[in-house]
Amino acid sequence: MTTTQTGRTHRVVVIGSGFGGLFGAQALKRRDDVEVTLVARTAHHLFQPLLYQVATGILSEGEIAPSTREVLARQKNARVVLGEVTDIDLEARTVTSELLGTETVLEYDSLLVAAGAGQSWFGHDEFAEFAPGMKSVDDALELRGRIFGAFEVAELATSPEDARRALTFVVVGAGPTGVEMAGQIAELAGRTLKHDFRRIDPTQAHVILLDAADTVLPTFGERLGGAARRRLQEMGVDVRTGSMVTDVDEQGLTYKDRQGHETRVEALTKVWAAGVQASPLGARLAEQSGAETDRAGRVLVEDDLTLPGHPEVFVVGDMMALRDLPGVAQVAIQGARFAAKEIGRRLDGKPSQGRFEYFDKGSMATVSRFSAVASIGRLRFHGFLAWLLWLGVHLVYIIGFKNRVTTLLHWAISFLGRGRSERVATEQQVFARRALARSGDAVPDEVRRVG
Repeated sequence: MTTTQTGRTHRVVVIGSGFGGLFGAQALKRRDDVEVTLVARTAHHLFQPLLYQVATGILSEGEIAPSTREVLARQKNARVVLGEVTDIDLEARTVTSELLGTETVLEYDSLLVAAGAGQSWFGHDEFAEFAPGMKSVDDALELRGRIFGAFEVAELATSPEDARRALTFVVVGAGPTGVEMAGQIAELAGRTLKHDFRRIDPTQAHVILLDAADTVLPTFGERLGGAARRRLQEMGVDVRTGSMVTDVDEQGLTYKDRQGHETRVEALTKVWAAGVQASPLGARLAEQSGAETDRAGRVLVEDDLTLPGHPEVFVVGDMMALRDLPGVAQVAIQGARFAAKEIGRRLDGKPSQGRFEYFDKGSMATVSRFSAVASIGRLRFHGFLAWLLWLGVHLVYIIGFKNRVTTLLHWAISFLGRGRSERVATEQQVFARRALARSGDAVPDEVRRVG
């Protein structure tokens, strides 16, 4: 490995193994004068846009969450450190992470912060126990257990009321994740499980999609949002916009409409697909640098994606706030590649690239099999063509040839047939995290962190 003009390799620490972190690390693979250390709280790279397919039994978690070490195995200038980042010291230029009580301190010359965002319950974190979000593999596996388990509970119900409660599914949030989730639950009930039960009729499941906004898929525009809404309604999804959730408990939830009227919905299974909150590391960076954060906790960065007053620190993806750029994968990928290129240009003594410019490649969301919506430049279309385009784009961005092949096979099974390959659901998947949380001091700190 060659060295820089300072006599040693340039140390780049990357925080996060999502789109920003992984693509940023890979963008530096040809730099012999750079040493890349990727530190993350998980040992996998999560392809989050397909997480809902794990939750509804189409794909396995391994197909959308390959090992980060395996992905970077051939990149000789990169190493992976597993641990939860607990501190960033801008003055000392160090990153501190912790795993099972062992603390690791990493020194850096350049820092790429791509720690992403988690689910936001808009100040009601207590809702999470009864309405899990959709931001991690744990979330998807827990929801898969709840969704498939709900049909089993309904089969054993001793009263029509209990069966109806078990067969009612509420998805909160009518953005892409919520629409995709509601559509897949409806297809699961109406096609996959149609003939699998004796006492209940799965096709009678009631899927409700709630959102405080007045439209479905508001970022796609009225035309595409309207098309998605009509398709969902054709599938039997009960779309209720202008509805703000005010309370969630084990047996159901309560929402308030525009007129202030409250409605109670009895439902065992609730999915929270509304709102995001940036990693707490954003607040740590802002505190030390004097940078501002927005309502979602994202750091307001300079035009070149650097932290104000700290040109050696780049913040990308869901952690950054810049010119109202959306929190989507392409923003993270392009931002990370821009930062990596900027680091290389500095080492080569070349001028800065200047302002980061995001190239919008469009947005897509599936509604059901053979139906999707797509917004690409000035083009707006929906239906089968949009669905085919969605398939192709997502296959391209899945990491690894093996995962692409198995994903394609599972899609064929699920979309052309009725089967779903991943229907295993255990009580541990549903209750393990809640059990850990409730055990309090009885659980060692290191075990709680891993959970």
